[in-house]
Amino acid sequence: MKISTFLTFVGDQCGKAEEAIEFYTSIFPNSAIKSITKYAEGEAGGTPELIKYGVFTLNGTEYLVSESNYSHAWSFTPGVSLFVSCTREDEIHTLFDKLSANGGKVMVPLDNYAGEGDYGFGKKFGWCEDPYGISWQLNLEA
Repeated sequence: MKISTFLTFVGDQCGKAEEAIEFYTSIFPNSAIKSITKYAEGEAGGTPELIKYGVFTLNGTEYLVSESNYSHAWSFTPGVSLFVSCTREDEIHTLFDKLSANGGKVMVPLDNYAGEGDYGFGKKFGWCEDPYGISWQLNLEA
């Protein structure tokens, strides 16, 4: 059995999947776009510029992606996020800055723990949403 994270870009995010995975694979080490299949002309669910099915890796972990121009009553939510365990101070700052820039938003500022606000995860923690609507939790391991 294998379980994978599947990201579906719909609504305002539809048409941004390829840009998003190019961005993600550029900022995480050991990452690559493995395959992209686009919709055929006239195919239900999308148009030829949209990703019907794609596979990419972030630091060796595989993700699946699709986008649809159908009207869906849902999109990405911070209730489901990608949790990144960082081992270096510079690494967590660089990733947090890049993910929250250019239209992203900070939901929990990246900060050192000093008693109050210590979530118990590690030495430093932050939570942000990237410009594509994906939510990221970044943690500096203790």
